[in-house]
Amino acid sequence: MSGPIPTASRPLAVGVVIPARNEEDSIVECLDSVIQALDAAPRVDSSRIVVVADCCNDQTAILARRRLAGRGTTIECSVASAGTARRLGAAEVQTHFAGRHPSEIWIANTDGDSRVGIDWISHHLQLASRGFCAIAGIVRVASIEGHDAAAVRDFHAGYTTYEDGTHPHVHGANLGVRADAYADAGGWSDLTVAEDHCLWSRVRARSWPTIASVGSVVLTSGRLYGRARGGFADTLRRTLEPRRA
Repeated sequence: MSGPIPTASRPLAVGVVIPARNEEDSIVECLDSVIQALDAAPRVDSSRIVVVADCCNDQTAILARRRLAGRGTTIECSVASAGTARRLGAAEVQTHFAGRHPSEIWIANTDGDSRVGIDWISHHLQLASRGFCAIAGIVRVASIEGHDAAAVRDFHAGYTTYEDGTHPHVHGANLGVRADAYADAGGWSDLTVAEDHCLWSRVRARSWPTIASVGSVVLTSGRLYGRARGGFADTLRRTLEPRRA
C-alpha cells in the first residue's frame, strides 16, 4: 500500500464504469441515475462515465452514446467477460484523468441493468474522505422475474446485513475503489464472473482501508437468467429454490 489518504477537503475526479451486454431496455435509465448522482455530489470537481458495450447486438451502444453526449464515452468490444469489460472502462477513466494523481481519482462501478440512488456518489466520497480506499455496497431488487412481491420480500429478508451498518457482500454493480488502490491491487481480472470478489480480495490483501457499507444502495435487475452463468441472476435464482420446494 502507498499514497496519501484523501482528506475531507480534497475534491476527487470520479469515473463511473458501466459494463453492458444487450441492455437497450435499461441503459438510458441507468445513465440517467448515474448522471443525477454525479450532479448531486458536492465533492466532485470533474467526472467521466464510461459504458463498455460488450458483445451487444442491440441498440445499447447507440443509446448510451446519445445519452452520454458531453458526459462520457462508450466503448464497444467483444470480450464476453465482465472483468475484462470493467478493466477496459477503468483504463479509459485513468487515461482521461492522466493529469491527476491516482489518489485523487475515484472509480465507481455499476452495471447496465442497474439504477443508482441520487446519493450514491456522495456516499462513496463521504467514506473516501474518511480514508477508505474501496467501498462495497449492497443491492436491492424492485421485482423478480416471474415471481410476486412476496419473493422480493423474502430475498431482502434473507439478504445479510449487520447491526453496525456493514455486510458480507461484494457486487460489481455497487463497488468503488480509489485509482491508486486499484492499480496497486492489479486492477480487474479477466474473469467472466466473480471479478468483483477477486478485486475486493486483492485490495484488502494489499492492506488498503476498505468498508462494506449498507448505506450505499443500488437497485439491480431481478431477472433470473443473466448474461453470464454464475452471476447475480444465478444467485438470486438459488435463493428462491426453497420457495418451490
